[in-house]
Amino acid sequence: MPGPEDFEVFVATRSPALLRTAYLLTGGNPHDAEDLVQSALVKAVPAWSRIRGNPEPYVRRIMVNENVSRWRRHRGREVLTDSPPDQAGSPDSGSDEVELRRALAALAPRQRAVVVLRYYEDLTERETADLLGISVGTVKSQARDALARLRRITADQTPA
Repeated sequence: MPGPEDFEVFVATRSPALLRTAYLLTGGNPHDAEDLVQSALVKAVPAWSRIRGNPEPYVRRIMVNENVSRWRRHRGREVLTDSPPDQAGSPDSGSDEVELRRALAALAPRQRAVVVLRYYEDLTERETADLLGISVGTVKSQARDALARLRRITADQTPA
């Protein structure tokens, strides 16, 4: 049975991977990503003794659910930043990473979760469906719609 020391080892070894996933799920916000990982780990602690085998899918599922809940709580609210997002001459305004972050942020949370899990985490459709608690068909349609939207977004950003 997994004990507290197993949890500490899991956190120490898997936190960087969880943080990368959370970064993409949150649309590239490093502070939200850290909060998301921390929140997921806190929620995983009470269930730790029930987790058998690989606990990572369980923690990732918590992260996805938490991110959707966070998005629902905060959508439509004004977001304050220290610099405007469309600032001309931004040093990283043309970088691929920034464009990817902006494109992912434009997706709905569920679509973003499917894209991140399928194409970044390289999970199968079945694994993604199981992790998100949805059908394989829903994974396929969410991925199709998300990729179509990403294509539109990136086409709009391409200079004429």
